[in-house]
Amino acid sequence: MSQKKSPYILCILPLTLLLGTPLAQAADAGHGAKLFEEECAECHSMKPGKNKKGPTLFGVAGRNAAGVPDYVYSEAMKNSGLTWTADKLDAYIATPRKLVPGCKMKYDGLADAAARADLVEFLNNTH
Repeated sequence: MSQKKSPYILCILPLTLLLGTPLAQAADAGHGAKLFEEECAECHSMKPGKNKKGPTLFGVAGRNAAGVPDYVYSEAMKNSGLTWTADKLDAYIATPRKLVPGCKMKYDGLADAAARADLVEFLNNTH
């Protein structure tokens, strides 16, 4: 007795092979806001013009590094030539002194890639 193969299976199999892995979950800006409070708020503000130990991060996405006019940045940050795109924010949050050797930030970094994605999503939505 032969079994018939479902046409549904024959259509899905190539798609599964093409994708390889499940689709990534979208970043969660709400969780990113909580992470900001836990990881960043001691040194950074989300209020425009309000600097703390570090510069305000309000509107950081798309801004040039060392771009807050009334904050005193390290020479390393001034000379970095960075623009804070999502990938640069992610790399900096992961290991700040690796992306910008000699920067003043005294944060060792956030290893969890999903948590960083959430934090970057939050930062990207604060304009």
